[in-house]
Amino acid sequence: MSDPHTSLSARSRKLIGTVLMVLLVLGWALGAMALAQGRVTTLPAFWQFIAYVVLGAGWIVPAGALIRWMQKHDRRPETL
Repeated sequence: MSDPHTSLSARSRKLIGTVLMVLLVLGWALGAMALAQGRVTTLPAFWQFIAYVVLGAGWIVPAGALIRWMQKHDRRPETL
């Protein structure tokens, strides 16, 4: 068992998660734009469609995991 005093509070997780979310969205957008302008344009139409779907919606999975982590409840110390 971990010590409840060493874990992050919900407030701290939300602050850290918010900063990470902004960085995730900015990084994903810049990476997706770079790939979309470079390599995706040379693909056949079907694969372009698949690439744009993945590039456009792929950030949802890591964002969902981050939001789940941010929403965890604080652990309460056990009472006697």
